[in-house]
Amino acid sequence: MDQQYVLDEARRFVRKQLGEDSSGHDWWHIDRVTRMAILLASKEGADGFVCELAALLHDVADEKLNPSLEAGMAKVSDWLVAKEVDSAAINQVMDIIGSISYKGGHNPPVVSKEAQVVQDADRLDALGAIGIARTFAYSGWKGQLIHDPELSPRKEMTAEAYRSGKSTAIAHFDEKLLKLKDLMNTDSAKQIAEDRHRVMEQFLEQFHKEWDGQTSLRLDKSAK
Repeated sequence: MDQQYVLDEARRFVRKQLGEDSSGHDWWHIDRVTRMAILLASKEGADGFVCELAALLHDVADEKLNPSLEAGMAKVSDWLVAKEVDSAAINQVMDIIGSISYKGGHNPPVVSKEAQVVQDADRLDALGAIGIARTFAYSGWKGQLIHDPELSPRKEMTAEAYRSGKSTAIAHFDEKLLKLKDLMNTDSAKQIAEDRHRVMEQFLEQFHKEWDGQTSLRLDKSAK
């Protein structure tokens, strides 16, 4: 198996599958996650090929973007078999893709170093400035409001309720994004997550100030 050939083919395949996505799971999300997975794999001593391939393919199977999770997983598996990827690598990649999703916090912790790396890389892209941007892109894609102060963030929910229940962009921070810092697996990702978490906290503080009409300016009451 020519690993570089497989990776190059995976990039072409994923760009074709997700190039027009507007939910925040587009090719550039994949590109960022893959680059982060490569970095984390090198820092954490994980299999670089498996991490890179799984990162490239992880959203092709996403149930948000397919008729079902099973259909998405079959699409990825069939592609790997057609490219004559080693069966051991296929099993690793499929296990990673099937286990790293958040699902409302109901998925069990991942075990392999490679799964930890890819999960961390994916979750880091949900944090910080890019995570904020992706949150609003995804909420717009789903037809959700930016914020509804009368709708409290959900504290406990099933995987189905997490996927399909009523929420808002701002509620999503409490429902998922602010929890991710403490769910990182690797030491490298934990360090990166700390900084990106602070960016989100600062954004939310400013957002709520503006929502409530607070300002640090002294407005001239005589101005018309």
